[in-house]
Amino acid sequence: MLESNRQKILSTVPQKGFFGHPKGLFTLFFTEFWERFSYYGMKAILVYYMYYEVSKGGLGLDQSTALAIVSIYGSLVYMSGIIGGWLADRIFGTSRAVFIGGILIMLGHIALAIPGNITFFFISMVLIVLGTGLLKPNVSSVVGEIYSEEDSRRDSGFSIFYMGINLGGFVSPLVVGAVQSNYGFHLGFACAAVGMFIGLVVFLVTKKKNLGLAGTFVANPLSPTEKKKVFSIIGLAIIIIAILCAIAIPTGILNFETFIGLIGILGILIPTMYFIVMYRSPKTTKVERSRIIAYIPLFIASVMFWAIQEQGSTILATYADKRTQLDFAGIHISPAWFQSLNPLFIIVFAPVFAWLWMKLGKRQPSIPKKFSFGLLFAGISFLVILLPAYFGGSESLVNPLWLVLSYFIVVIGELCLSPVGLSATTKLAPAAFSAQTMSLWFLSNAAAQAINAQIVKFYTPATEMVYFGIIGGASIVLSIILFILSPKIQSFMKGVH
Repeated sequence: MLESNRQKILSTVPQKGFFGHPKGLFTLFFTEFWERFSYYGMKAILVYYMYYEVSKGGLGLDQSTALAIVSIYGSLVYMSGIIGGWLADRIFGTSRAVFIGGILIMLGHIALAIPGNITFFFISMVLIVLGTGLLKPNVSSVVGEIYSEEDSRRDSGFSIFYMGINLGGFVSPLVVGAVQSNYGFHLGFACAAVGMFIGLVVFLVTKKKNLGLAGTFVANPLSPTEKKKVFSIIGLAIIIIAILCAIAIPTGILNFETFIGLIGILGILIPTMYFIVMYRSPKTTKVERSRIIAYIPLFIASVMFWAIQEQGSTILATYADKRTQLDFAGIHISPAWFQSLNPLFIIVFAPVFAWLWMKLGKRQPSIPKKFSFGLLFAGISFLVILLPAYFGGSESLVNPLWLVLSYFIVVIGELCLSPVGLSATTKLAPAAFSAQTMSLWFLSNAAAQAINAQIVKFYTPATEMVYFGIIGGASIVLSIILFILSPKIQSFMKGVH
């Protein structure tokens, strides 16, 4: 963005008004809070809605199919962020992208609230994927626009904004899970729609006064000639895809299994292409190429970590529903409530880790070693959850504290890896590809969930111990390899610590 535009934006944003931060942070905090409320609330009950019998208000899908759909959905959400970022940078501007994304998300949740219709279910998935791709990356970009680059409040502002994300993720499964348990799935999804509606109202009502011109400038607008060319290509691509689907679906070439396989291939192929393009680009310096080499094992480690962490909303969600004692200490627990554990632990322990790294200073572990610790804890979280079956068999219901412990351990791993990965990405990214490298970081999650869609079908009560044992063991082995190789990886980072 041009420096003159930055100055125009800053002059229109009230610089005090929300805990000593710009007033616009209020708008963005609550927009993101309600968006995350709607997203995580819906996701907390989504897998149950798919595999519960029709008589219980569900769609009656096979459990393996339901688990794969949730994984594919999560993968596509992260992939769509690339499209959302491009549209904001070249066509919409971030503010309009946030608003359009919010509307699509709300419509998606409304479609889910319509009882017992598989067509509306898939329409809702498409709407939410597109909407989240538009809103999620761009609302974060607007946060950056309301601060000058030299503003000492900037990091603190992002921390407050991050707290809004986790507060929304913490509250929503409790509310939506309780509504679903008492009144059914569709009212639960309606709660998610209402949450997104509130977020849109907050954004619209306070945007002009609090955000000023933030989000209104198109960073790199298409010229009229480029617009004509791009829209022609997009239109042609849509027509070709429609024709291929019209041929492939009736003939059985494109079915659910092949679609899962296709997303799995894209999950690996897209980041691989990113690495090749960045490494071979003439804009990438020799030092930056070395840093790209260092980034590759970190990316692979991230894929392994998220493959375990994201199963919290698939395999562990199913485990909570079917294998866990839900009457505990005189309380009946909704299985969806376990989805609140991850954001709760992050809210509590993120400040502790921030303090710890500050306290250790130059004595803190290197970036590759922190990643290895993240993988270690992720692997242990899966080994922990196989212990109840080892001691009590696969037929008896498990004390819910085992599940709480598993979620807690993986969050410790997440705090070793996720914020460190974001920071490392900004440091290791080639200057010419700084924004795209951040997209690449998020693609590690997309790749992980694309892989999960392939492997969740192997989970059954009979294979429970083998499933958790192999995946958890693989993560621990990879953590040891990464720890051993960390000095070599560090040498390729060329001064980045």
